[in-house]
Parts: sequence; C-alpha cells; structure tokens
Amino acid sequence: MELRSEIMTEAEVARSLARITHEMIERNHGTQDIVLLGIRRRGLPLAERIAANMKRFEDAEVPVGFIDVTLYRDDLTEITNLPAAGETHIPCDLNGKCCILVDDVIFTGRTARAAIEAVFKYGRPAMIQLAVLIDRGHRELPIRPDFVGKNIPTARSELIAVTVPEIDGEPCGVKLYER
Repeated sequence: MELRSEIMTEAEVARSLARITHEMIERNHGTQDIVLLGIRRRGLPLAERIAANMKRFEDAEVPVGFIDVTLYRDDLTEITNLPAAGETHIPCDLNGKCCILVDDVIFTGRTARAAIEAVFKYGRPAMIQLAVLIDRGHRELPIRPDFVGKNIPTARSELIAVTVPEIDGEPCGVKLYER
C-alpha cells in the first residue's frame, strides 16, 4: 500500500471527537440513559475518548462497552470458514437506553448493520445511534451515521486507516492509502 496523504492529525481527531460529543449531548438532551458501545477494534478507544469528553463537558459518567460483530456479518463465509467470536462487553442493561455505536470508519454499512443486530441480542434499546470518525462513502445498505467526524470521499481502490495508541502504538490519526 502506498500512503497518499495524512487526512487527520492527533489534534484534528481530538477536535472531531469533541464536536461529536457535543452533538451527542445536544441531540439527546444530556447524557442520561446514553450507553456507548465501541465496535471492535478501533471503535472502543474512540468510545472511551467520547466518554471522557462527556465527563469533562457534563461531569457525567457514561457506561462504555464494546461489541464484536464477527458472527453477525452477512459476508462471514467470504471471510473465513471457521469464524470465531471475539469478546463482547455490555456494561449495563440496554433496555430503554440510547445506545450509541461508535466505529472508526463507515464504508459499505455492513459492519454497522451487524452491530445493530448484535445489540438486539443483549436487549431492546429505546434508540440506536451511530457515530463514526470517518465516513468514506460507498454505502451498500441504507445506513447513515448520526454523528460524523469527517466525510472523506474515496475511490474503492483507496483505504482509510485510523490509528489509535491502544492498538497501533502510534498517535491517533487518519491516513489515506492506495491499495
């Protein structure tokens, strides 16, 4: 893969997550009944940053968990013959809550669809919202995020890579690569 450009620096990611946090608080009239669920893998560190922002902006402790969508994917047989479910952690009862799914990039919408299906295994939230750091277009399903850090139109031959220190060992950032 060839690096084409750096889309967002660590400071720009932080600003986008701060804006998304304010939008969540405004749209949901505060933080009461919000549960943040990061979609594994990079959605979790982003959800934790949003929760830290909610603590800083509203002095509110918001439950944060994570879900693995492997077994809910509609393209599972194309990926592997022996799927293995990853760990999921649901921090509280989801019934009646506003469940906000957090992911790094939305592309076709299939991961978001799988995450919605996974959430219903654990309860019946009053509402499910979707927050993504990057929307790169090319949707194959009628799914649109409620909160977007940045829209980056891409070609299908391009790849968006989000880095977070917890997983990648390097600062937060977003880069565009040519496959």
